[in-house]
Amino acid sequence: MGDAEQILVRIEPDISALDATQWDACANPVDSDTARSRAYNPFISHAFLSALEQSSSASAETGWAPQHLVLDDGTGGILACMPCYLKSHSQGEYVFDYGWADAFERAGGRYYPKLQASVPFTPVTGRRLLVPDVDDTDMRERYLLNASATLLDRHQASSLHLTFLTKGEWDRAGQIGLLRRTDQQFHWFNQGYDSFDDFTASLTSRKRKLIKKERRLACAEDISIRLLTGSDLSEAHWDAFFAFYTDTGARKWGHPYLTREFFSLVGQSMADKILLILCERAGQPIAGALNFIGGDALYGRYWGCLEDHPFLHFEACYYQAIDFAIANGLTRVEAGAQGQHKLARGYMPQTTYSAHLISDPSLRSAVESFLNRERDYVEMEKQELSRFTPYRKKRDNGRQNDA
Repeated sequence: MGDAEQILVRIEPDISALDATQWDACANPVDSDTARSRAYNPFISHAFLSALEQSSSASAETGWAPQHLVLDDGTGGILACMPCYLKSHSQGEYVFDYGWADAFERAGGRYYPKLQASVPFTPVTGRRLLVPDVDDTDMRERYLLNASATLLDRHQASSLHLTFLTKGEWDRAGQIGLLRRTDQQFHWFNQGYDSFDDFTASLTSRKRKLIKKERRLACAEDISIRLLTGSDLSEAHWDAFFAFYTDTGARKWGHPYLTREFFSLVGQSMADKILLILCERAGQPIAGALNFIGGDALYGRYWGCLEDHPFLHFEACYYQAIDFAIANGLTRVEAGAQGQHKLARGYMPQTTYSAHLISDPSLRSAVESFLNRERDYVEMEKQELSRFTPYRKKRDNGRQNDA
């Protein structure tokens, strides 16, 4: 990386001021042999983060003031970066710290503002310490972590939260003293299936029958399903999906996080990374599921509907996603946060990770004690849920035993 004295730390409140090519070289390094990023993550791309800011979805007014950390080589070149936001609340994060905030403020402290190193409104695991594929990766990651601690002091913020980071980043954060937290999601894994029927053949008889019934009933009322991506996506489709999204948002959060403009922007810049599953009845859109396509995974992000139909949610969000992943050789489907009901449909519990730097010693001590107990509980719950796998057990000879 050169002489450490030449490294400048920049705080950038507008990601559009940063060169997209350089940011993406850090976020999704391309393999020189294959000319592609096998682990491409659409949510840490410049295009996705820029769409959040340009659409005013992530802004100071919404409580997500961008404060991106950039390691500068002294000539404007980006050596490493970290998406970061100054927060005035704890909404849209999916790693809940409301209890911490309440306890600290009842004790006379001030929990907000805080710093959040994450992708707004997106509970998807991915790198947060964005470093290109270089020999001194560890050094650059340490610089980012140290710089984030300095940024914490600069804003007199109570805490820094790196959420949905990778296991490796979580380990390194713990090594320098950040508190570590775990939770779980449910992901589907492609075991080399040739078709959806091949996948269901790996399930117990009862689960196969359940899924077959749900898929049949989901489209029983003259409902058709279309998969749209790339140039097939139009503003009319975004109008329809935004109506679904706002209806769900109003019921879940009180108001939607994303503006209508956001969908147009990602539709323009990332159309080939988007899969919109559109459900229609009598030719009219009634529901939809929005997915983003990664290098090796399909990420289910938003679902909404204007009409309630039995099992249509499962069909659009889970089964169609599995179908698409198999057809396109993707290794897994990540179907969003929470949801133990996903287990019966082939989605297995997976650990997610976050790391937290808390300034006040008393609050830090209390949170650390809580997290030590919580991690044990999360692991026990994961082990317990794994006992209820929908997959057929294998005999000693490797053949599956139906149940």
